[in-house]
Amino acid sequence: MNILLSNDDGIHAEGIQTLAAYLRTIANVIVVAPDRNRSAASSSLTLIEPLRPRLLDNGDYCVNGTPADCVYLAMNHLLAGKIDLVVSGINAGVNLGDDILYSGTVAAAFEGRHLGLPAIAVSLDGRQHYETAAKVVCELIPKLHSQILRKREILNINVPDIPYEQLKGIKVTKLGYRASEGEIIKQTDPRGESIYWLGLSSLPEYAQEGTDFHAVANGYVSITPIQADMTAHHSLKAVEEWLNLG
Repeated sequence: MNILLSNDDGIHAEGIQTLAAYLRTIANVIVVAPDRNRSAASSSLTLIEPLRPRLLDNGDYCVNGTPADCVYLAMNHLLAGKIDLVVSGINAGVNLGDDILYSGTVAAAFEGRHLGLPAIAVSLDGRQHYETAAKVVCELIPKLHSQILRKREILNINVPDIPYEQLKGIKVTKLGYRASEGEIIKQTDPRGESIYWLGLSSLPEYAQEGTDFHAVANGYVSITPIQADMTAHHSLKAVEEWLNLG
């Protein structure tokens, strides 16, 4: 199996390097990842300046672009026709609930799925036990087959930041969601101008049993199948009636 590995924390991040080492025990792996941290880049593509992929001594590539840029460039040019699976991660921090709308980790996986390959995104609820998440991914990959997911769906995997032996198991979950408010940190720059930092994500608002938030908080690996189709299918009829189209 030939695996394309990317992330949004950058090619030098501990998460992607740990995962690459583990994946290389079961597959051929080529890393194509951003040259710096591009967290929360979502699915943005770089269209107003050129991409400059740099081939490293070990055969991996770093790119002056977003996670989606990396996968798009790899699959359409650098490694065209040579990839069987796209893996994104291990992200430093979870991608739960509506985090996926902002996540470059999830976006890299979706870019692979858009281009026709199976794809998974994996994130760790912290910054310590990357080996736990890497072991989980290596156990799951041999079980993947083409019938698991429909077209344009991926698996979003979130792993508790605990030793592998302490995991309670795996749960298939649905997305929860966070409260609407977010933290804004206001400061003043040396010229006296106001500047603002977007702070930590808000706390979970919907985190009941069955959600990804609940599983990870209780020591389980969360696996959520997610899709690119954001149509609110249950509201189509109501909007038609509102416009007198029914």
